[in-house]
Amino acid sequence: MNLLFNKTHPLSHFAGEDEAGFPPCRRKAGFTLLEVLIAVSILSIILAALYSTFFMSYRAMEGMDESLTKLQEARRAIDILRCELEAAYQNEQDADTLFRIEDRDVYGKQTTQLDFTAFSTLRPGLSKISYYVEEKEGKLSLFKKVESPYGREESEGVDIIEDLEGFAVEAKYNDAWVRTWDAAINKAKPGELRIGMTMNIKGHTITLNDIAKPRIGNQV
Repeated sequence: MNLLFNKTHPLSHFAGEDEAGFPPCRRKAGFTLLEVLIAVSILSIILAALYSTFFMSYRAMEGMDESLTKLQEARRAIDILRCELEAAYQNEQDADTLFRIEDRDVYGKQTTQLDFTAFSTLRPGLSKISYYVEEKEGKLSLFKKVESPYGREESEGVDIIEDLEGFAVEAKYNDAWVRTWDAAINKAKPGELRIGMTMNIKGHTITLNDIAKPRIGNQV
């Protein structure tokens, strides 16, 4: 008996051949041009949506980083000023020492001119430290100046915070906060001071506050 399979043998279908005599695995299904165009269109829409979402998220994160940086700079400036005020030194017998707060108006915004002598980490011995607000490129900026109280040559101030809405240092007097103080007239430094710095961030007005209590020459 001849056991060889051929096209007409009934068992040839069990060998996996089709009518043409070729195994089914050789036949390949393809994509039409319309299917390819639809797939490309869908992929383009998905990529455009992902790019738009990523771009908006990036801009939001970038704006948040700028806001946080500005807040951190303002917070650090207030911390430094608080430490300097707590180290303030004024003696009636020493004409080179002073503690003076002046209320000023700069472009319709209330600000403070602050001048005092203190022991600062920026230079050895006693220093004269000044904080004041000036207009710079149409915006208010806080400047700081540190110099010797014994010299008559003035140094140039350094811009430490830009784009402010207000800067105030107030002294506590008889349970009330006052915006002017002169130790030469009041015969003493204030026992407590309130620092305030106001800025505009993303359309919102934010004010940072802190309290300083001068310690040198005062009871702790």
